Formats: sequence, structure tokens, C-alpha cells
Amino acid sequence: MKTRVIILAGGAGTRLGALTAKRTKPAVPFAGKYRIIDFALSNCVNSGLYDVSIVTQYRPHSLIEHIGAGSSWDLNRDFSGGVRFYNPYQASTAGWFVGTADAIQQNYKFIKRNNPDLILILSGDHIYNMDYTPMIDFHLQKGASLTIGTIEVPKSEASRFGIVGVDNESRITTFVEKPQNPPSNLANMGVYLFEQNILDSALWADHLRQDSSHDFGKDVIPHMIGSSNEIFAYPYPGYWVDVGTAESYWQAHMDLLEENPALNMYDRSWIIHTRTEERPPARIIHGAQIANSLICDGCHIESGASVTRSILSPGVRVESGAVVNESIVLTDAVINKCAKVERAVIDKRVVIGEETLIGAVLPDALSIAMVGKNSIIPARAVVQAGGMVGTDVIPEDFPNGIVKSGEIINTRRKPHEV
Repeated sequence: MKTRVIILAGGAGTRLGALTAKRTKPAVPFAGKYRIIDFALSNCVNSGLYDVSIVTQYRPHSLIEHIGAGSSWDLNRDFSGGVRFYNPYQASTAGWFVGTADAIQQNYKFIKRNNPDLILILSGDHIYNMDYTPMIDFHLQKGASLTIGTIEVPKSEASRFGIVGVDNESRITTFVEKPQNPPSNLANMGVYLFEQNILDSALWADHLRQDSSHDFGKDVIPHMIGSSNEIFAYPYPGYWVDVGTAESYWQAHMDLLEENPALNMYDRSWIIHTRTEERPPARIIHGAQIANSLICDGCHIESGASVTRSILSPGVRVESGAVVNESIVLTDAVINKCAKVERAVIDKRVVIGEETLIGAVLPDALSIAMVGKNSIIPARAVVQAGGMVGTDVIPEDFPNGIVKSGEIINTRRKPHEV
């Protein structure tokens, strides 16, 4: 039984703000050393699935550079699978992808090459460790046309997802995309296992439907429910999160810092593979205080600095007197002397000026402050909780030294100057 995996990795991820200004959402760094797509890729190879195609669209350069030929995941193969990228192209009948189903449809002649039996479609922007083998076995045992991975979510959050209704044999009877009043809390994970011929027929029917937005959740699956197809829900009991907003991205990192985190990144039988560069060991000077944090190679934390409940990517420098609390700081960022970063996400190569305050200024502030890639924040500036600094911002872009909650500051330079 031959299974081909398709990972959808073209999303712009606009709700992640400055983090996706220069990269697609699956390429956003996670947990210090990884990218979000590493989890789907690692799930594949740990499940023995080595035939992987990645469909891209929005700003794919960082993603393609990260994955390369796939050697970090043992996917640099020519004859027995390997990793391939499919990008939109201009043709008489093709162009930009207009939905997840359209992205598959436009590349289907490549996807069905060599006639795989099953097509496993994944989203490249979810954090979870899942063995797909039991789901494949479940699919074959049920004789299913389509099997959908499902997970129970809090009822208060169910309106963010496609909600599934099932009978006592796990057969899907209803499917509603992001309902205002969810009938249940059984959510679609965005993990779809199709019989190849069924997927072919469903995509072509959707392609011909003029009122379709060509999306799996909104169009393809609802039209398949109630047909002659046998569609089943596969229940997944583990940790899974869609890190589609700044708050969910931040919370997923905080989940890693629990005493017994639901997502185990230290299980040697389920390695999360990634492409890494050589860095020297982290250097922590006597007098620095670090508690309940993840500190990557190449970090330099000076005496008198404090890092609490935070994740520091490779090469981060925290100078004397600086405080980093409940924050995510990405590669090669610098937190200068006596600056305070709290409940914030700081992107790559950001410089935070001395005595600057980034993040929570009120005791009950829950919104996440964010600073985009390559930005330089002037000394003694303030970015309030919920404030955002875009990419490539320089001190001259700060009109009065403060970014208020809900406000966004972008660079005023011309594009060729950045």
C-alpha cells in the first residue's frame, strides 16, 4: 500500500503579524531551534512515510532554504520517495492557488504520478507529534473513502474549527466549518487520508463548481458528506495546536515550560528533526538568573540578567540588568542593558535598546507585544502589551518613543532602502 504525503505550506498567516511579514507561517521558528513545519515532516518520517510533497505559495524562500534537499529528515531520496516542492505557476489554465483544494488540484498530475494508493494531506502549520500508521490502519479497516483526523477541543474554542458529527461507528454524519454555535467540540485537525481515486473525483467536482472557494473544509468535505462515500473520523488523543495567532503561538511555547508538558520533545523514539547550524555552547555568566526556560546554543546571558519562563533561540544575547519574562526571543536578537521584555515575541536579529520596555505594562495585560525581524528599538522606548513593531524598523521610525496597545509601527523607509 503506497501512501503519498502532501503538506500544505502556502499560508500567509496574517494573524501572526510581524512574524509572517517575511516568511510563510510553516517557516516561523518554534521552540528555539525548530520551524513549525518540522513537526509535520518529523511525524511523516517517524511514521515511515518518506514520499512527501510540499505545496507552497506565500513567501516560500525561507521554507525552501530550511528544508533544502531534505537530508535532515532523511528525505534526500531519488527513487524511493524524497521531498518535492510544488509552487504556483503561470499557464493558460493555472495561476495563483485560491484555496487548499485548488492548490492540490493544480498539481494533481504530479501528485498522482506513479499511482499512489493513498494520499495523506497535512497542514504545515500545526504543532503535534502523531504517528500516522494507526490512522492508516483504521482507514483500511473501515474501507473508508476519506478519513479525517479529529481532536476534542474546549467548547469555548470550537467556533475556530471545522466541527464534526459522528455516529456510533465513527462515521462522519455532519461537518460544519467554523460554526458560530458549534454543535459539538469534535474538531477537524486538517489531517485528511484519501483514496487516490476518490480525491481525484472530489477535486474535479469542486473545480467545476463555480460558487466554490475551493477549500477542503468549506467546500470539498461538506459536499462529500451524505454521498455514497464512506467518511470516518479518526480520534487523536494527543497534544495538537494550530499556532495561527500571536496568542496561540505564545501559549504553545508556554505549554512547553510546564512541569510535565503535553508535547514531549525529549522522547528519543520520536525525534523532531530539523536543519541546524553549528553554534558554540550557551554561555551563562555567574550571577545570571535563569528559571524554567529553554536556552539554545550560542546564547550569552550576562551577570545580573534574568530569564524566566522564556524560550531563547540560538545566538540571543541578554545583557546585564535585562529581564526577559514569559517571552519568545528568536535567533541573534540582543536585549540590551536594563531592558525589560515581558509576554512578548521578538523576531530574528532584533536589537532592544537599553532601559526599553517591551510588553506587559499593566498587571492584567494579556495581549502579546511583538517586534518584527531586523528591527532596532531605541533606548528607553515603550512597546505596550498588544503593540506591534514591524520588520526593519529603526529608531527614527518611532515618532514619540512609544507604541501603544493595538498600534503598529512600520518602517518609513522606501523598500529599496531596507
